[in-house]
This record gives sequence, structure tokens and C-alpha cells, in this order.
Amino acid sequence: MTNLDDYRIREQPYYKPVGSEVALFEAAYQARMPMMLKGPTGCGKTRFIEFMAWRLEKPLVTVACHEDMTASDLVGRFLLDANGTVWHDGPLSNAVRYGAICYLDEIVEARQDTNVSAQSISIIPPPTSRPRSSPMRPASPPAPRAPWSRSASARATCAATVWTKVPRPAC
Repeated sequence: MTNLDDYRIREQPYYKPVGSEVALFEAAYQARMPMMLKGPTGCGKTRFIEFMAWRLEKPLVTVACHEDMTASDLVGRFLLDANGTVWHDGPLSNAVRYGAICYLDEIVEARQDTNVSAQSISIIPPPTSRPRSSPMRPASPPAPRAPWSRSASARATCAATVWTKVPRPAC
């Protein structure tokens, strides 16, 4: 894959903001913080990501996670072809390489090694030194989180992932 033009959202998806989630996403995106969207089935997480990809004019790579997914399914693997062994990027690597938004849908369904790989690639240090302050402050003390969760104070800089908490829309 040489570019991700096929993954661009061409028409504006319908999305009606219910709070400050658009501004929070844009602030996290500008700060190169990963995002994690949490909410019940059908509350609009996927639609919100589609809207933000359209608004930011970024390709959107969506991966439907499942219990048999491995880290190499996300990152990539060596495969044999007529010329020998060749590396093939996975969807997460392609998103990082081409500056896309990678939406890992239902990541809680994926195996633990997959979650660790996704978390590891999202905390690549920035290429420049700049103040590392968070644009958001949690309203209350953070609740216990799963090992793959990233808090609002996380300093991840991979522009291709989107995992930071955004207020859950009222469903």
C-alpha cells in the first residue's frame, strides 16, 4: 500500500455534537495524544471518529478487533513471495506511516498481546522537544483502568492512533 486515499472520508458524515467532544478531540490531536472512546453499543463512537477524520482531512483506517487477532495482524509480518521474504505492513503500521487515524473498534475483544502492541506504538516519543503539558484536566480522580487504557495525562504522540477519553454522548 503506497497511500491511503481510498480511506479518506469524501462526504461529511452526519454527526451532532452533544458537548465539547469535537474540541477535546482536536486538542488531543494537536497535542498528538492518543484517544480512547468508551461508551455503550450504538452511542455514536464510530460515527464520531468518521466525522473527525473528515473534519481533520485524514484517512481513517478502521480495524474490527476480535479474539483471534494477533499483534502481527495489526503491525505487519514477513510473507513469502516470488522474490523471497518481504515485509507487509499491517493496518496500524500503515496508519502511522501515512498519518491516518487508526480506529481500533472493540479493542477489548483482542488478545492481550495485541493490546500491548497497540499501546506500545502509541507512545513513540515526539521528534522535537516541546512542553509536554496536557490540554485536558480530569474532572474527578481517575477510575481504575484496564492495562491498555490511556489516561488524560498520557503523553503519547502517535498521530495515527486515537485513544483519549472523550465525554460519553447521551444515548
